[in-house]
Amino acid sequence: MSDIEIAQKAKMKRIVDLAHDQYGIASEHLVPYGHYKAKLSLDYVTNLDSNNDGNLVLVTAISPTPAGEGKTTTTVGLGDALNRIGKKTIMCLREPSLGPCFGMKGGAAGGGYAQVVPMEDINLHFTGDFHAIGVAHALLSAMIDNHINHGNELGIDPRRIQWKRVVDMNDRALRHITVGMGGPANGYLREDGFDIVVASEIMAILCLATNRKDLKERLGRIVIGYKSDNKTPIYARDLKAHGAMAALLNDAINPNLVQTLENNLAIIHGGPFANIAHGCNTVTATKTGLKLADYVITEAGFGADLGAEKFIDIKARMADLHPKVVVLVATIRALKFHGGVAKDDLNNENLAALETGMANLERHVNNIRDVYGLPCVVCVNHFTFDSDAEIALLMKKCEALGVKAVVSKHWADGGAGAEELATTVVDIVENSPGKHTYVYESDISLWDKIEAIATKVYGAASISADPKVKKQLSDWSEEYGSYPVCMAKTQMSFSTDPNVKGAPSGHNVHITEVRLANGAGFIVAIAGNMMTMPGLPKSPAAERIDVDDDGKIVGLF
Repeated sequence: MSDIEIAQKAKMKRIVDLAHDQYGIASEHLVPYGHYKAKLSLDYVTNLDSNNDGNLVLVTAISPTPAGEGKTTTTVGLGDALNRIGKKTIMCLREPSLGPCFGMKGGAAGGGYAQVVPMEDINLHFTGDFHAIGVAHALLSAMIDNHINHGNELGIDPRRIQWKRVVDMNDRALRHITVGMGGPANGYLREDGFDIVVASEIMAILCLATNRKDLKERLGRIVIGYKSDNKTPIYARDLKAHGAMAALLNDAINPNLVQTLENNLAIIHGGPFANIAHGCNTVTATKTGLKLADYVITEAGFGADLGAEKFIDIKARMADLHPKVVVLVATIRALKFHGGVAKDDLNNENLAALETGMANLERHVNNIRDVYGLPCVVCVNHFTFDSDAEIALLMKKCEALGVKAVVSKHWADGGAGAEELATTVVDIVENSPGKHTYVYESDISLWDKIEAIATKVYGAASISADPKVKKQLSDWSEEYGSYPVCMAKTQMSFSTDPNVKGAPSGHNVHITEVRLANGAGFIVAIAGNMMTMPGLPKSPAAERIDVDDDGKIVGLF
Protein backbone atom coordinates (compact mmCIF):
# COMPACT_ATOMS: atom_id res chain seq x y z
CA MET A 1 0.00 0.00 0.00
CA SER A 2 1.04 3.60 -0.52
CA ASP A 3 1.75 5.82 2.47
CA ILE A 4 -1.64 7.49 2.26
CA GLU A 5 -3.46 4.15 1.99
CA ILE A 6 -1.68 2.92 5.13
CA ALA A 7 -2.51 6.18 6.92
CA GLN A 8 -6.18 6.04 5.93
CA LYS A 9 -6.49 2.58 7.47
CA ALA A 10 -5.05 3.74 10.80
CA LYS A 11 -7.12 3.20 13.93
CA MET A 12 -6.70 6.62 15.49
CA LYS A 13 -7.69 7.51 19.03
CA ARG A 14 -9.38 10.76 19.96
CA ILE A 15 -6.54 13.19 20.63
CA VAL A 16 -8.17 14.52 23.81
CA ASP A 17 -8.34 10.98 25.24
CA LEU A 18 -4.82 10.10 24.09
CA ALA A 19 -3.28 13.21 25.66
CA HIS A 20 -5.03 12.48 28.94
CA ASP A 21 -4.24 8.76 29.03
CA GLN A 22 -0.54 9.10 28.12
CA TYR A 23 0.41 12.38 29.80
CA GLY A 24 -2.45 13.35 32.09
CA ILE A 25 -3.30 16.45 30.06
CA ALA A 26 -6.83 17.55 30.93
CA SER A 27 -9.20 18.41 28.08
CA GLU A 28 -9.46 22.00 29.29
CA HIS A 29 -5.85 22.56 28.15
CA LEU A 30 -6.58 21.41 24.59
CA VAL A 31 -8.28 23.11 21.68
CA PRO A 32 -9.40 20.28 19.38
CA TYR A 33 -9.37 20.71 15.60
CA GLY A 34 -11.73 17.86 14.91
CA HIS A 35 -11.21 14.53 16.69
CA TYR A 36 -7.56 13.76 15.96
CA LYS A 37 -5.54 16.94 16.21
CA ALA A 38 -5.47 19.70 18.80
CA LYS A 39 -3.55 22.69 20.02
CA LEU A 40 -2.02 22.62 23.48
CA SER A 41 -2.54 25.73 25.58
CA LEU A 42 0.56 27.88 26.05
CA ASP A 43 -0.54 28.49 29.64
CA TYR A 44 -0.37 24.75 30.27
CA VAL A 45 3.07 24.61 28.65
CA THR A 46 4.31 27.40 30.92
CA ASN A 47 3.13 25.51 33.99
CA LEU A 48 5.44 22.62 33.06
CA ASP A 49 8.57 24.67 33.79
CA SER A 50 9.16 23.01 37.15
CA ASN A 51 9.31 19.52 35.56
CA ASN A 52 12.69 17.94 34.95
CA ASP A 53 13.85 17.73 31.33
CA GLY A 54 13.90 14.44 29.46
CA ASN A 55 16.64 13.31 27.08
CA LEU A 56 16.91 15.01 23.69
CA VAL A 57 17.80 12.94 20.63
CA LEU A 58 18.49 14.64 17.30
CA VAL A 59 17.73 12.90 14.00
CA THR A 60 19.56 14.10 10.90
CA ALA A 61 20.72 12.53 7.64
CA ILE A 62 23.36 12.26 4.95
CA SER A 63 23.15 14.72 2.04
CA PRO A 64 19.71 14.30 0.44
CA THR A 65 19.22 12.53 -2.88
CA PRO A 66 16.24 11.88 -5.16
CA ALA A 67 16.21 8.36 -3.68
CA GLY A 68 15.08 9.72 -0.30
CA GLU A 69 16.56 9.04 3.12
CA GLY A 70 13.54 8.84 5.45
CA LYS A 71 14.47 11.23 8.26
CA THR A 72 10.89 11.87 9.39
CA THR A 73 10.06 8.18 8.98
CA THR A 74 13.02 7.31 11.21
CA THR A 75 12.04 9.92 13.81
CA VAL A 76 8.57 8.41 14.05
CA GLY A 77 9.79 4.79 13.95
CA LEU A 78 12.39 5.43 16.64
CA GLY A 79 9.83 7.19 18.83
CA ASP A 80 7.39 4.31 18.50
CA ALA A 81 10.19 1.83 19.25
CA LEU A 82 11.26 3.69 22.39
CA ASN A 83 7.67 3.62 23.61
CA ARG A 84 7.55 -0.12 22.88
CA ILE A 85 10.58 -0.76 25.12
CA GLY A 86 9.08 1.25 27.97
CA LYS A 87 10.61 4.68 27.45
CA LYS A 88 8.04 7.46 27.61
CA THR A 89 8.74 9.25 24.31
CA ILE A 90 7.38 12.16 22.30
CA MET A 91 8.37 13.01 18.73
CA CYS A 92 8.73 16.68 17.78
CA LEU A 93 8.42 17.28 14.04
CA ARG A 94 8.12 20.16 11.58
CA GLU A 95 4.93 21.00 9.73
CA PRO A 96 5.06 20.29 5.98
CA SER A 97 4.93 23.13 3.48
CA LEU A 98 2.32 23.02 0.72
CA GLY A 99 4.85 23.99 -1.95
CA PRO A 100 6.95 20.82 -1.68
CA CYS A 101 3.86 18.66 -1.01
CA PHE A 102 2.47 19.66 -4.40
CA GLY A 103 5.93 19.89 -5.96
CA MET A 104 8.77 17.47 -5.26
CA LYS A 105 7.74 15.59 -2.13
CA GLY A 106 4.01 14.89 -2.20
CA GLY A 107 3.83 14.65 1.60
CA ALA A 108 6.03 14.86 4.70
CA ALA A 109 4.45 12.95 7.57
CA GLY A 110 6.73 9.92 7.52
CA GLY A 111 6.15 6.81 5.48
CA GLY A 112 5.11 3.17 5.49
CA TYR A 113 4.22 2.04 9.01
CA ALA A 114 6.14 4.89 10.65
CA GLN A 115 3.84 7.85 10.11
CA VAL A 116 2.04 10.59 11.97
CA VAL A 117 -1.69 10.92 11.35
CA PRO A 118 -4.11 12.28 10.21
CA MET A 119 -1.71 12.33 7.26
CA GLU A 120 -3.85 14.33 4.82
CA ASP A 121 -4.61 17.04 7.39
CA ILE A 122 -0.98 17.38 8.41
CA ASN A 123 0.18 17.68 4.81
CA LEU A 124 -2.51 20.14 3.75
CA HIS A 125 -3.99 22.94 5.87
CA PHE A 126 -3.49 21.27 9.29
CA THR A 127 -4.38 23.80 12.04
CA GLY A 128 -3.78 26.91 9.94
CA ASP A 129 -0.35 27.85 11.33
CA PHE A 130 1.18 28.49 7.91
CA HIS A 131 -1.84 30.55 6.90
CA ALA A 132 -1.42 32.69 10.02
CA ILE A 133 2.29 33.18 9.31
CA GLY A 134 1.59 34.09 5.68
CA VAL A 135 -1.12 36.58 6.62
CA ALA A 136 0.98 38.19 9.36
CA HIS A 137 3.78 38.58 6.81
CA ALA A 138 1.35 39.96 4.23
CA LEU A 139 -0.02 42.47 6.75
CA LEU A 140 3.44 43.92 7.27
CA SER A 141 3.98 44.07 3.50
CA ALA A 142 0.69 45.90 3.03
CA MET A 143 1.45 48.35 5.85
CA ILE A 144 4.82 49.22 4.32
CA ASP A 145 3.30 50.19 0.98
CA ASN A 146 0.36 51.87 2.69
CA HIS A 147 2.70 54.02 4.78
CA ILE A 148 4.60 55.17 1.69
CA ASN A 149 1.33 55.87 -0.13
CA HIS A 150 0.10 58.11 2.70
CA GLY A 151 3.08 60.45 2.81
CA ASN A 152 5.91 58.25 4.09
CA GLU A 153 6.38 60.02 7.42
CA LEU A 154 9.13 57.58 8.40
CA GLY A 155 11.15 58.34 5.28
CA ILE A 156 11.31 54.76 4.02
CA ASP A 157 13.43 54.55 0.88
CA PRO A 158 11.35 52.39 -1.54
CA ARG A 159 14.60 51.26 -3.16
CA ARG A 160 15.87 49.87 0.13
CA ILE A 161 12.88 47.87 1.35
CA GLN A 162 14.13 44.47 2.57
CA TRP A 163 10.74 42.89 3.26
CA LYS A 164 9.49 40.65 0.44
CA ARG A 165 6.07 39.09 0.18
CA VAL A 166 5.38 35.37 0.75
CA VAL A 167 3.09 32.59 -0.41
CA ASP A 168 3.11 28.91 0.65
CA MET A 169 3.54 27.48 -2.84
CA ASN A 170 6.47 26.87 -5.16
CA ASP A 171 6.06 29.56 -7.85
CA ARG A 172 9.20 30.75 -9.66
CA ALA A 173 7.21 33.41 -11.55
CA LEU A 174 6.84 35.40 -8.32
CA ARG A 175 10.55 35.68 -7.48
CA HIS A 176 10.78 39.17 -9.02
CA ILE A 177 7.68 41.32 -9.49
CA THR A 178 6.64 44.96 -9.78
CA VAL A 179 3.99 46.34 -7.43
CA GLY A 180 2.02 49.58 -7.54
CA MET A 181 1.31 49.49 -11.29
CA GLY A 182 -1.77 51.20 -12.68
CA GLY A 183 -1.24 54.75 -11.49
CA PRO A 184 -1.06 56.66 -8.16
CA ALA A 185 -4.29 55.17 -6.86
CA ASN A 186 -2.55 51.79 -6.61
CA GLY A 187 0.40 52.93 -4.53
CA TYR A 188 4.05 53.54 -5.16
CA LEU A 189 5.64 51.79 -8.16
CA ARG A 190 8.57 49.65 -7.04
CA GLU A 191 10.28 46.29 -7.49
CA ASP A 192 9.35 43.50 -5.11
CA GLY A 193 9.31 39.70 -4.95
CA PHE A 194 7.99 36.63 -3.16
CA ASP A 195 9.63 34.05 -0.92
CA ILE A 196 7.93 30.85 0.17
CA VAL A 197 6.27 31.06 3.62
CA VAL A 198 8.77 28.69 5.22
CA ALA A 199 11.55 31.19 4.35
CA SER A 200 9.71 34.05 6.05
CA GLU A 201 11.43 35.60 9.03
CA ILE A 202 8.08 35.28 10.81
CA MET A 203 8.37 31.50 10.50
CA ALA A 204 11.79 31.67 12.15
CA ILE A 205 10.46 34.03 14.82
CA LEU A 206 7.54 31.72 15.65
CA CYS A 207 9.96 28.80 15.91
CA LEU A 208 12.39 30.61 18.22
CA ALA A 209 9.96 32.62 20.38
CA THR A 210 9.47 31.33 23.92
CA ASN A 211 6.18 33.07 24.78
CA ARG A 212 3.76 35.70 23.46
CA LYS A 213 5.74 38.59 24.90
CA ASP A 214 8.92 37.34 23.25
CA LEU A 215 7.01 36.77 20.00
CA LYS A 216 5.70 40.35 19.90
CA GLU A 217 9.09 41.83 20.77
CA ARG A 218 10.76 39.83 18.01
CA LEU A 219 8.10 40.89 15.50
CA GLY A 220 8.70 44.51 16.46
CA ARG A 221 12.45 44.13 15.84
CA ILE A 222 12.00 43.11 12.19
CA VAL A 223 13.96 45.46 9.94
CA ILE A 224 11.75 46.16 6.92
CA GLY A 225 14.11 48.55 5.17
CA TYR A 226 16.18 51.68 5.49
CA LYS A 227 15.97 55.40 5.06
CA SER A 228 17.68 57.03 2.09
CA ASP A 229 21.01 57.17 3.96
CA ASN A 230 21.03 53.34 3.74
CA LYS A 231 22.10 53.26 7.40
CA THR A 232 19.05 54.11 9.48
CA PRO A 233 16.83 51.02 9.83
CA ILE A 234 13.04 51.07 9.85
CA TYR A 235 11.48 48.52 12.18
CA ALA A 236 8.08 46.83 12.11
CA ARG A 237 7.36 48.53 15.43
CA ASP A 238 7.87 51.92 13.74
CA LEU A 239 4.89 51.05 11.53
CA LYS A 240 2.93 49.91 14.61
CA ALA A 241 2.43 46.57 12.89
CA HIS A 242 3.79 44.12 15.46
CA GLY A 243 0.73 44.06 17.74
CA ALA A 244 -1.64 43.09 14.96
CA MET A 245 0.88 40.57 13.61
CA ALA A 246 1.08 38.97 17.05
CA ALA A 247 -2.74 38.85 17.16
CA LEU A 248 -2.76 36.91 13.89
CA LEU A 249 -0.27 34.46 15.42
CA ASN A 250 -2.09 34.20 18.75
CA ASP A 251 -3.27 30.63 18.13
CA ALA A 252 -0.36 29.60 15.89
CA ILE A 253 2.11 29.86 18.80
CA ASN A 254 0.32 27.00 20.60
CA PRO A 255 1.93 23.63 19.73
CA ASN A 256 -0.05 21.00 17.79
CA LEU A 257 -0.69 17.47 19.06
CA VAL A 258 -1.22 14.50 16.74
CA GLN A 259 -0.43 10.78 16.97
CA THR A 260 1.55 8.07 15.24
CA LEU A 261 0.07 4.97 13.61
CA GLU A 262 0.83 3.22 16.92
CA ASN A 263 -1.12 5.85 18.87
CA ASN A 264 1.84 7.59 20.46
CA LEU A 265 1.67 11.33 20.97
CA ALA A 266 3.65 13.61 18.63
CA ILE A 267 4.05 17.38 18.48
CA ILE A 268 4.18 19.03 15.06
CA HIS A 269 4.86 22.74 15.16
CA GLY A 270 6.66 25.17 12.87
CA GLY A 271 8.38 24.32 9.64
CA PRO A 272 11.29 26.38 8.27
CA PHE A 273 13.33 24.79 5.48
CA ALA A 274 16.91 23.91 6.38
CA ASN A 275 18.38 24.95 3.03
CA ILE A 276 16.95 28.50 3.11
CA ALA A 277 16.12 28.88 6.82
CA HIS A 278 17.13 27.22 10.10
CA GLY A 279 15.25 23.97 9.58
CA CYS A 280 13.97 23.09 13.07
CA ASN A 281 10.59 22.84 14.72
CA THR A 282 9.63 25.33 17.42
CA VAL A 283 11.50 25.80 20.66
CA THR A 284 8.09 25.65 22.35
CA ALA A 285 7.40 22.18 20.94
CA THR A 286 10.80 20.78 21.84
CA LYS A 287 10.76 22.19 25.38
CA THR A 288 7.19 20.98 25.91
CA GLY A 289 8.21 17.49 24.89
CA LEU A 290 11.21 17.58 27.23
CA LYS A 291 8.98 18.53 30.17
CA LEU A 292 6.46 15.77 29.43
CA ALA A 293 8.53 12.78 28.32
CA ASP A 294 11.65 10.81 29.22
CA TYR A 295 12.83 10.98 25.61
CA VAL A 296 12.21 13.56 22.89
CA ILE A 297 13.09 12.68 19.31
CA THR A 298 13.36 15.71 17.06
CA GLU A 299 14.54 16.16 13.49
CA ALA A 300 16.59 18.85 11.77
CA GLY A 301 15.99 19.41 8.07
CA PHE A 302 18.02 17.97 5.19
CA GLY A 303 21.59 16.79 5.81
CA ALA A 304 23.71 17.14 8.95
CA ASP A 305 25.67 19.94 7.26
CA LEU A 306 22.52 22.09 7.22
CA GLY A 307 19.76 21.22 9.67
CA ALA A 308 21.98 19.70 12.36
CA GLU A 309 24.50 22.55 12.17
CA LYS A 310 21.70 25.10 12.54
CA PHE A 311 20.10 23.08 15.33
CA ILE A 312 23.37 23.30 17.24
CA ASP A 313 24.52 26.82 16.36
CA ILE A 314 21.15 28.58 16.30
CA LYS A 315 18.37 26.69 18.09
CA ALA A 316 20.39 24.98 20.84
CA ARG A 317 22.43 28.15 21.42
CA MET A 318 19.36 30.38 21.75
CA ALA A 319 17.15 27.97 23.69
CA ASP A 320 19.77 26.27 25.87
CA LEU A 321 19.01 22.81 24.49
CA HIS A 322 21.36 19.86 24.98
CA PRO A 323 21.04 16.86 22.64
CA LYS A 324 22.59 13.68 24.05
CA VAL A 325 23.07 11.74 20.81
CA VAL A 326 22.58 12.14 17.07
CA VAL A 327 20.97 9.55 14.80
CA LEU A 328 22.31 9.86 11.25
CA VAL A 329 19.90 8.38 8.69
CA ALA A 330 21.31 6.80 5.54
CA THR A 331 20.06 4.42 2.88
CA ILE A 332 22.08 2.13 0.68
CA ARG A 333 20.26 3.55 -2.34
CA ALA A 334 21.26 7.12 -1.43
CA LEU A 335 24.87 6.15 -0.83
CA LYS A 336 24.99 4.46 -4.24
CA PHE A 337 23.63 7.69 -5.73
CA HIS A 338 26.51 9.56 -4.09
CA GLY A 339 28.74 6.91 -5.62
CA GLY A 340 27.62 7.85 -9.12
CA VAL A 341 24.69 5.52 -9.83
CA ALA A 342 21.74 6.97 -11.78
CA LYS A 343 18.40 7.13 -9.98
CA ASP A 344 16.80 4.48 -12.22
CA ASP A 345 19.57 1.98 -11.41
CA LEU A 346 19.63 2.32 -7.64
CA ASN A 347 17.73 -0.91 -7.01
CA ASN A 348 20.54 -2.96 -8.56
CA GLU A 349 23.40 -4.24 -6.41
CA ASN A 350 26.53 -2.13 -6.84
CA LEU A 351 29.19 -2.60 -4.18
CA ALA A 352 31.74 -0.35 -5.87
CA ALA A 353 29.34 2.61 -5.99
CA LEU A 354 28.29 1.99 -2.39
CA GLU A 355 31.91 2.08 -1.26
CA THR A 356 32.51 5.31 -3.17
CA GLY A 357 29.35 6.92 -1.80
CA MET A 358 30.40 6.08 1.76
CA ALA A 359 32.55 9.22 1.64
CA ASN A 360 29.40 11.29 2.14
CA LEU A 361 28.36 9.34 5.22
CA GLU A 362 31.90 9.46 6.61
CA ARG A 363 32.04 13.26 6.31
CA HIS A 364 28.75 13.62 8.17
CA VAL A 365 29.80 11.19 10.91
CA ASN A 366 33.07 13.05 11.41
CA ASN A 367 31.25 16.39 11.54
CA ILE A 368 28.82 15.11 14.17
CA ARG A 369 31.56 13.62 16.35
CA ASP A 370 34.48 16.01 15.81
CA VAL A 371 32.80 19.35 14.99
CA TYR A 372 29.50 19.11 16.89
CA GLY A 373 31.06 16.97 19.64
CA LEU A 374 28.22 14.44 19.89
CA PRO A 375 28.05 10.64 19.76
CA CYS A 376 26.54 9.29 16.55
CA VAL A 377 24.48 6.26 15.57
CA VAL A 378 24.00 5.44 11.90
CA CYS A 379 20.46 4.30 11.12
CA VAL A 380 20.44 2.28 7.91
CA ASN A 381 16.87 2.85 6.74
CA HIS A 382 16.18 -0.50 5.09
CA PHE A 383 14.76 -0.93 1.60
CA THR A 384 13.64 -4.29 0.20
CA PHE A 385 16.08 -3.88 -2.70
CA ASP A 386 19.10 -3.76 -0.36
CA SER A 387 21.20 -6.88 -0.92
CA ASP A 388 22.86 -8.85 1.87
CA ALA A 389 26.25 -8.07 0.37
CA GLU A 390 25.53 -4.33 0.36
CA ILE A 391 24.33 -4.38 3.95
CA ALA A 392 27.42 -6.35 5.02
CA LEU A 393 29.72 -3.87 3.25
CA LEU A 394 28.03 -0.87 4.83
CA MET A 395 28.19 -2.39 8.31
CA LYS A 396 31.87 -3.25 7.82
CA LYS A 397 32.66 0.29 6.68
CA CYS A 398 30.84 1.81 9.65
CA GLU A 399 32.70 -0.50 12.03
CA ALA A 400 36.00 0.64 10.51
CA LEU A 401 34.85 4.23 10.95
CA GLY A 402 34.22 3.53 14.62
CA VAL A 403 30.52 4.29 14.52
CA LYS A 404 27.66 2.02 15.52
CA ALA A 405 25.32 1.21 12.61
CA VAL A 406 21.90 -0.40 12.94
CA VAL A 407 19.73 -1.72 10.11
CA SER A 408 16.23 -0.50 10.89
CA LYS A 409 13.00 -1.75 9.30
CA HIS A 410 10.51 0.71 10.75
CA TRP A 411 9.10 1.58 7.31
CA ALA A 412 7.86 -1.99 6.94
CA ASP A 413 7.34 -3.00 10.57
CA GLY A 414 6.74 0.23 12.48
CA GLY A 415 8.20 0.54 15.97
CA ALA A 416 8.96 -3.18 16.14
CA GLY A 417 11.37 -2.75 13.25
CA ALA A 418 13.35 -0.07 15.11
CA GLU A 419 13.75 -1.67 18.54
CA GLU A 420 17.47 -2.36 18.06
CA LEU A 421 17.95 1.28 17.10
CA ALA A 422 16.00 2.31 20.19
CA THR A 423 18.06 0.16 22.57
CA THR A 424 21.27 1.50 21.00
CA VAL A 425 20.13 5.09 21.55
CA VAL A 426 19.13 4.36 25.15
CA ASP A 427 22.48 2.72 25.85
CA ILE A 428 24.35 5.83 24.68
CA VAL A 429 22.06 8.26 26.52
CA GLU A 430 22.29 6.33 29.78
CA ASN A 431 25.97 5.41 29.66
CA SER A 432 27.89 7.83 27.43
CA PRO A 433 25.80 10.90 26.51
CA GLY A 434 27.50 13.70 24.61
CA LYS A 435 27.78 17.42 25.20
CA HIS A 436 27.68 19.50 22.05
CA THR A 437 30.19 22.07 20.94
CA TYR A 438 29.48 24.98 18.63
CA VAL A 439 31.04 25.32 15.19
CA TYR A 440 31.97 28.89 16.13
CA GLU A 441 31.82 31.17 19.14
CA SER A 442 29.52 34.19 19.29
CA ASP A 443 32.30 36.75 19.67
CA ILE A 444 34.07 36.21 16.33
CA SER A 445 33.16 38.27 13.26
CA LEU A 446 30.24 37.40 10.99
CA TRP A 447 32.69 36.72 8.16
CA ASP A 448 34.69 34.35 10.36
CA LYS A 449 31.49 32.53 11.36
CA ILE A 450 30.64 31.93 7.70
CA GLU A 451 34.18 30.77 7.08
CA ALA A 452 34.06 28.40 10.06
CA ILE A 453 30.92 26.70 8.77
CA ALA A 454 32.29 26.45 5.23
CA THR A 455 35.69 25.08 6.18
CA LYS A 456 34.84 22.94 9.22
CA VAL A 457 31.52 21.51 8.01
CA TYR A 458 31.44 21.78 4.21
CA GLY A 459 35.11 20.88 3.67
CA ALA A 460 35.72 24.11 1.74
CA ALA A 461 39.15 25.68 1.40
CA SER A 462 37.88 29.25 1.27
CA ILE A 463 34.92 31.60 1.11
CA SER A 464 34.42 34.64 -1.09
CA ALA A 465 31.91 37.43 -1.62
CA ASP A 466 31.49 40.58 -3.65
CA PRO A 467 32.68 43.83 -1.99
CA LYS A 468 29.04 44.86 -1.43
CA VAL A 469 28.39 41.74 0.66
CA LYS A 470 31.58 42.18 2.66
CA LYS A 471 30.72 45.80 3.36
CA GLN A 472 27.25 44.84 4.52
CA LEU A 473 28.68 42.32 6.98
CA SER A 474 31.16 44.90 8.20
CA ASP A 475 28.41 47.49 8.69
CA TRP A 476 26.40 45.01 10.74
CA SER A 477 29.33 43.93 12.87
CA GLU A 478 28.88 46.45 15.69
CA GLU A 479 25.16 45.96 16.34
CA TYR A 480 24.60 42.41 15.10
CA GLY A 481 28.08 40.90 15.27
CA SER A 482 27.12 38.44 18.03
CA TYR A 483 24.34 36.90 15.92
CA PRO A 484 24.69 33.34 14.61
CA VAL A 485 24.73 32.75 10.86
CA CYS A 486 22.02 30.85 8.99
CA MET A 487 23.51 29.51 5.76
CA ALA A 488 21.18 29.26 2.76
CA LYS A 489 22.83 26.62 0.57
CA THR A 490 21.83 23.72 -1.64
CA GLN A 491 20.98 20.65 0.40
CA MET A 492 22.22 18.29 -2.31
CA SER A 493 25.96 18.77 -1.80
CA PHE A 494 28.62 19.88 0.65
CA SER A 495 29.53 22.40 -2.04
CA THR A 496 27.31 25.11 -3.54
CA ASP A 497 26.88 23.00 -6.71
CA PRO A 498 23.98 20.54 -6.28
CA ASN A 499 25.51 18.23 -8.89
CA VAL A 500 28.68 17.55 -6.89
CA LYS A 501 28.06 14.36 -4.90
CA GLY A 502 30.00 12.50 -2.24
CA ALA A 503 32.27 14.57 -0.01
CA PRO A 504 33.95 17.32 -2.05
CA SER A 505 36.76 19.25 -0.41
CA GLY A 506 38.99 22.16 -1.26
CA HIS A 507 36.20 24.11 -2.95
CA ASN A 508 35.20 27.73 -2.53
CA VAL A 509 31.89 28.85 -1.03
CA HIS A 510 30.79 32.10 -2.63
CA ILE A 511 28.34 34.24 -0.66
CA THR A 512 26.01 36.03 -3.08
CA GLU A 513 23.81 37.86 -0.60
CA VAL A 514 23.33 38.44 3.12
CA ARG A 515 20.08 39.31 4.89
CA LEU A 516 19.40 40.56 8.38
CA ALA A 517 16.77 38.60 10.30
CA ASN A 518 16.79 40.87 13.34
CA GLY A 519 13.57 39.52 14.83
CA ALA A 520 14.78 35.96 14.56
CA GLY A 521 18.20 37.02 15.80
CA PHE A 522 20.46 35.72 13.04
CA ILE A 523 22.11 36.69 9.76
CA VAL A 524 21.16 34.78 6.60
CA ALA A 525 24.08 34.15 4.24
CA ILE A 526 23.00 32.96 0.80
CA ALA A 527 25.61 30.80 -0.92
CA GLY A 528 25.69 30.09 -4.65
CA ASN A 529 22.46 30.19 -6.63
CA MET A 530 20.17 29.32 -3.73
CA MET A 531 16.57 30.49 -4.23
CA THR A 532 14.27 31.44 -1.36
CA MET A 533 11.30 30.82 -3.65
CA PRO A 534 11.50 27.30 -5.15
CA GLY A 535 9.91 26.36 -8.46
CA LEU A 536 7.80 23.35 -9.32
CA PRO A 537 9.51 20.42 -11.08
CA LYS A 538 8.62 19.34 -14.63
CA SER A 539 6.22 16.74 -13.26
CA PRO A 540 4.93 18.11 -9.93
CA ALA A 541 3.27 15.89 -7.35
CA ALA A 542 0.13 17.99 -7.89
CA GLU A 543 -0.47 16.07 -11.12
CA ARG A 544 -1.02 12.90 -9.08
CA ILE A 545 -2.98 14.32 -6.13
CA ASP A 546 -6.76 14.08 -6.33
CA VAL A 547 -9.94 13.69 -4.30
CA ASP A 548 -12.75 11.27 -5.10
CA ASP A 549 -16.49 11.92 -4.96
CA ASP A 550 -16.60 10.83 -1.33
CA GLY A 551 -13.91 13.32 -0.28
CA LYS A 552 -11.12 10.74 -0.01
CA ILE A 553 -7.74 12.25 -0.95
CA VAL A 554 -5.34 10.18 -3.04
CA GLY A 555 -1.82 10.73 -4.37
CA LEU A 556 -0.13 12.13 -1.25
CA PHE A 557 2.98 10.00 -0.67
